[in-house]
Amino acid sequence: MHATYGSYSTPQGRMLANFLLWRDGDDYCMQLPHELAEPIRNRLSMHILRARVKAIDVSAEYGLLGLAGTDAEATLKPWFPDLPAAPMTMAKDTRAVLVRLGADRFQVIAEPTLARELMAGLAATGGAADSDYWNWLEIRAGIPWITPATQDQFVPQMANLDLIGGVSFNKGCYPGQEIVARMHFLGRLKQRMYLAHIAAEQAPPAGEKLYSAEFGEQACGTIVNAAPSPDGGFDLLAVVQISCADSQAVHAGTPDGPVLKFLNLPYKP
Repeated sequence: MHATYGSYSTPQGRMLANFLLWRDGDDYCMQLPHELAEPIRNRLSMHILRARVKAIDVSAEYGLLGLAGTDAEATLKPWFPDLPAAPMTMAKDTRAVLVRLGADRFQVIAEPTLARELMAGLAATGGAADSDYWNWLEIRAGIPWITPATQDQFVPQMANLDLIGGVSFNKGCYPGQEIVARMHFLGRLKQRMYLAHIAAEQAPPAGEKLYSAEFGEQACGTIVNAAPSPDGGFDLLAVVQISCADSQAVHAGTPDGPVLKFLNLPYKP
């Protein structure tokens, strides 16, 4: 069993959402930001042609927990004796699914009662953290999440979906396929997603524009996600003109706003 990243795009190849997808028996489960769940469900329902196939929101039926750190495996063992060994592989029982997202990062999707049991047990054996910390871990892993502020702005390759296994170049018949494939086989990608740090007092919002001297008052990029860094300031993922990220100071919000310090992603663009 395994999970995969993916995206849902317009016919013009621009992402309306991205997601984590896995199979559960005869069903497919798609995890995406809650504020996009209903709009995307409605759009997918328009393409369903078989009466026995339905797209439904099951958010209320499950609890979602994340666990990370060097002790994550030992902490999970009492509940999942057979831990998934490789990233993006899964373990499953009748009440929960465990996805290994990375070397020491896991996600549990469980029925509400079990989710509460797990939360209590995990809190007793390890430090509890809020969602900001999990969002920071996602950013440091180079995993973007499209939100309403960034819908319809990026083709998947701009947000590095091709680098995290979230794009197929040989699967047919998905919205925007022609644009995505043309960009891969014939085009020259001018923007990529980068990891960066910004010394600021407030988190830059998703969708905030970035500027550089080369582009003047015209934006050279867009912030995708940001979260507080444990060391202060904020870490972020941003889609930026490659020429600017390689050689110029990039500013957030305005042409003279705070400067981004670019960091190394855990994978190579």
